[in-house]
Amino acid sequence: MPLYFYVLEFVSGLFLANGLPHFVQGVSGHWFQSPFGYPPGVGESSPLSNTLWGSANLAVGFILLWFFTPQGSEAAVGWIVVAVGVLLAAVRLSTYFGRVRAQHGGKVHTRRRPWLDTLSPW
Repeated sequence: MPLYFYVLEFVSGLFLANGLPHFVQGVSGHWFQSPFGYPPGVGESSPLSNTLWGSANLAVGFILLWFFTPQGSEAAVGWIVVAVGVLLAAVRLSTYFGRVRAQHGGKVHTRRRPWLDTLSPW
């Protein structure tokens, strides 16, 4: 398999690991840090924006896996590369968000972006 297959399998793991917490927090109705909060990555975004952001990350991760699925005699190596991407992203995200939440006592009180955070389908 070409090297770029392994790179894209690794990247798919990064997207999958990043999508899960945003999607889960969003569908649970919790505010959570995202790139759309203020300041980005520290401020919290609405459950809707997190659900959409998590869904987009999961979609990209699964689309990459669809086109670059580990196959053949090197399939085990490919799935290990995906797992390493998931693990590295999970470790990085857990340490980052743990530090942000510890610094702000579990709640980040910042100005929210009303154009995105007040979107509601109901």
